[in-house]
Amino acid sequence: MAATMEAADIAVVAVYFVVVLLIGFLAMRKANRSTVSGYFLAGRSMNWAAIGASLFVSNIGSEHFIGLAGSGASSGLGVAAWELNAVLLLQLLGWVFIPVYIHSGVYTMPEYLAKRYGGRRLKVYFAALSLVMYIFTKLSVDLYAGALFIQESLGWNLYLSIILLITMTALLTVTGGLVAVIYTDTVQAILMITGALCLTGISLYKVGGLEGVWTKYMQASPNISAILLSSPNLTYSESCHQHLYPKPDSLKILRGPRNPDLPWPGFLLGQTPASIWYWCADQVIVQRVLAAKNIAHAKGSTIMAGFLKILPMFVIVIPGMISRILFANELACISPEHCMEVCGSAAGCSNVAYPRLVMSVMPVGLRGLMMAVMIAALMSDLDSIFNSASTIFTLDIYKMLRKQVSSRELLIVGRLFVLFTVVVSIAWVPVIIEMQGGQMFYYIQEVIDYLTPPIAALFLLSVLWHRCNETGAFWGGVAGFVLGSVRLILALVYREPRCDQPDERPSFIKDFHFMYVAAILFWVSALVTVVVSLCTPPPSKEQIATTTLWGLRQRRKRRQQEKEKAAEDMNAMKPLGLVEKGEEMVVSGGEEEEGGCFGGGGGVESGRCVKALEWFCGFKEKPSKVQVMTVQEHERMVDELLHEPPRTRMILNIGLFVICSLGVFIFIYFSV
Repeated sequence: MAATMEAADIAVVAVYFVVVLLIGFLAMRKANRSTVSGYFLAGRSMNWAAIGASLFVSNIGSEHFIGLAGSGASSGLGVAAWELNAVLLLQLLGWVFIPVYIHSGVYTMPEYLAKRYGGRRLKVYFAALSLVMYIFTKLSVDLYAGALFIQESLGWNLYLSIILLITMTALLTVTGGLVAVIYTDTVQAILMITGALCLTGISLYKVGGLEGVWTKYMQASPNISAILLSSPNLTYSESCHQHLYPKPDSLKILRGPRNPDLPWPGFLLGQTPASIWYWCADQVIVQRVLAAKNIAHAKGSTIMAGFLKILPMFVIVIPGMISRILFANELACISPEHCMEVCGSAAGCSNVAYPRLVMSVMPVGLRGLMMAVMIAALMSDLDSIFNSASTIFTLDIYKMLRKQVSSRELLIVGRLFVLFTVVVSIAWVPVIIEMQGGQMFYYIQEVIDYLTPPIAALFLLSVLWHRCNETGAFWGGVAGFVLGSVRLILALVYREPRCDQPDERPSFIKDFHFMYVAAILFWVSALVTVVVSLCTPPPSKEQIATTTLWGLRQRRKRRQQEKEKAAEDMNAMKPLGLVEKGEEMVVSGGEEEEGGCFGGGGGVESGRCVKALEWFCGFKEKPSKVQVMTVQEHERMVDELLHEPPRTRMILNIGLFVICSLGVFIFIYFSV
């Protein structure tokens, strides 16, 4: 039987939360949260190490500990493919997408689409799809994952645990802007990696090292006779027999084309393009890299995050497999009734693999540390998702519908939308429990693969192909979204039956893997976008000058020509900062719009409590004046952000080669 949380564990959890809160408050004191750049992009002042750690923690939340380990327990090493894929896609972000985002001067991804294409419909489409993804994958899965861990460690009811998580988020989360988030993420990364390595080391010792894992996992099946003897009321069906034993290819990452878990053609052609949305176009990830001091720190952060993303295979997936070895009678439950008895889910119990391992093998104190790390990471995830969802809805959708709107109204709408997302997320949790045989991580990937391939195609073509226009991008996105939505609805209607029931689903649902669907969606969207773009007028040069890789290359050529000309005739160079009349651009400002908290704080009488609230929220006592930057000053700032010294560029390129080679090697080594 698994151990329970003791007083020492609870004390560790409490101390950890106090430390995280103190670090958040210290960061709030130093951060400039009264400007857009200061609050949302940390003033572009962060170094590569802090951003790399934040990227890792932002991705590896409690849902990864639950989902990756659960899939490892259920189907072996295959789920590690997503982590190794991220190793390579992070470099695509650092070397291709981030330079374009910096060059275009945007803060958000909807803003990039608006600047790239003009108009509103693509911006609204992407904002609406982002909200759907936040609610039906991130929020729901985060709540379920955290609740599962609390349920396993404290024995509380699942939905009571979900309500507790929301309450803790409201009470324990501090609003310090991106600076505070990155600093606390750095601490969480250190403790998360330390705790996970301790658990992995102890677990490997118990099963005889990696060789013991490879051997014993293939033999990790439940003792059906003992289970039926201990619970005579249980029924057992022979049709469930095949689910009780590890599959022959469990120790491989990429598997055969018809494999139900990870077919390699579907992964390479469908899953990889779909993952581009998350790693190269999702606001949570991109925003952190945009906070870098310059492009060198941005690239360095993606290299560091790439190395860290190799760890989950060894500290999450393999411990999940070890949990299957140690608790085969529970995790490989023999019937839906037995699964309900073990973990409360008729679909399967693999999702409790990691928390059960933590509570069983970790000593007193370290159990509390692991719970603190995962719950704190979950709190950070929930807060960022709540803020991102409410900001996208309020600023990109609601504010567009209502031209004249006060800051107070935006504040109310944003908070109400947070309540709406919480209610919908909780209502969606039972669907998550039932889908994908209890394998949470595969549920996340299935929903993502039905909705995001068109977005991946859109951003790839937007950055790489300057001929792509708004009409082609819109209709390509619509075609992919309609096809993906239909397939998602069919997947919800025709759910996978319990193992003791016949599978009467249509063949195109039962036998056609969702990764192949993702491949079709991606390439159909790309094809429609290309054809429609070629049949309609090209975009203007102003639209592609700063928002494409072509425009970035033109800028570098122009700068090189200017340097050569300046070297020939130094006296002809204009003084820096020379501005022609009319060449001014507003880059930040807003009297009530800017502050660490969402909305404004005008019209409130000053007092000690009000001043304390203003400091906490990041308001200035006096409205900030609109800051004006000349075109030349803006160009100079972009030049500084994009500048790479030759020696630094060489080191970064070596790091790129090493991390890509290592990722490809691990893929091949564990797939043959």
